[in-house]
Amino acid sequence: MRTIILLLSLLCSMVLQAQSAREDIRKNPYLAGSNYIDYNRQLPNFKYTKAPRGYVPFYMSHYGRHGSRWLIDTNSYKNVIKPLLKAHEEDKLTILGERTLNQLKCFEKSTVKRFGDLTTVGERQHHDIGRRMAEHFPEIFIKSKGVQIDARSTTVNRCILSMVAECEELMAANPTAHIHNDVSESLQYYLNQPLEGIVKESRHKGDSLLFAFRDQHTHPERLMKALFNDAEWTSKNIDAPTLMRQLFEVIINMQSHDNKENMMDLFTLDELYDMWRIQNAGWYKNYGPSPLTEGVMPFSQFNLLTNIIETADTCVSLRKPQATLRFGHEVCVLPLACLMELDSCGAVVERLEDVEYRWQNYKIFPMACNIQLIFYKPKRGRGDVLVKALLNEREATLPVQTSTYPYYRWEDVRTYWIKKLDSFK
Repeated sequence: MRTIILLLSLLCSMVLQAQSAREDIRKNPYLAGSNYIDYNRQLPNFKYTKAPRGYVPFYMSHYGRHGSRWLIDTNSYKNVIKPLLKAHEEDKLTILGERTLNQLKCFEKSTVKRFGDLTTVGERQHHDIGRRMAEHFPEIFIKSKGVQIDARSTTVNRCILSMVAECEELMAANPTAHIHNDVSESLQYYLNQPLEGIVKESRHKGDSLLFAFRDQHTHPERLMKALFNDAEWTSKNIDAPTLMRQLFEVIINMQSHDNKENMMDLFTLDELYDMWRIQNAGWYKNYGPSPLTEGVMPFSQFNLLTNIIETADTCVSLRKPQATLRFGHEVCVLPLACLMELDSCGAVVERLEDVEYRWQNYKIFPMACNIQLIFYKPKRGRGDVLVKALLNEREATLPVQTSTYPYYRWEDVRTYWIKKLDSFK
């Protein structure tokens, strides 16, 4: 009987979490965009827990993704315009289909030689984050004369410009700050570590299951009827599942632009939710602690977490106000959050069908997503150094015990992470 009760309790919990994800997307359809979400669409309330008595912040260690951008693939817009244009030429589009084609053609003009570039939305995201860093932790960024800020970026333009935006705000908050910016291929080994070894070998394990899951949850029938006026022509000339997914990618990323077209009404809630479920499962399998890839994908950030620990060791020993800022990509932030086991990022889920119940990607890596570790020291004496983790500026749990959540003994966290990294070696 006890076993039955436990199983029913687990089932109810999973159902509630699934309903929660669907409800989140119903309230905010843009969350269906996974890694395309505009950071400013899901800001927290910033009501942070007070530090334990006698403690003050003195060091921030950070890794952040670039802000909102144009799509990367130069064929992204052509792939959806081409079949619609063919239908237009053969008089096979509905009124909605014609409107959709015209909107896409109009928007495509703004993408010329812009693929992958930071947008004004993305620049604004990082200005806001930099300003809030100073406001929330003035002991580090404002009150300390000549504070040392070391900022490093991958060699990609959108990352460099994101770094510049945050540093501009920090310099405005404290003109005496000493900010060192660095961009170099020599930093890539930890800022954007390439897949290698067992991680690279495991990358495509489980692909067949993921493709089957994708096909199972792609339902283009209604959308095709809405866009095309001839079902027989459509079945012969249009790859409906592929067009639906490609349209979704283009439209969901329009939130990355100030002058975006409003085309979200092209999809129903069910369709948005299904598109998100496919992406959620894919990101979990490819970058999370999925058993399908032997749980090794988070270790793609082995060098990055090592750098975070080793740099913190130096700064903690000095106990002076400082900051280390790193700028890169979502394919680093996501596995890093899983490797660090922030909140439920490290959850192990056997079946792709169950991932959405325990792991939601929109909580982890919107555009401009970031992980901040804030270190605290006693105002007096040489007591324990404490650390607080922020995932997208929200207080997050860490994988060790504490009686002062969200504050943890740095030595406990450090020991846990080093032991985990050593086990992977």
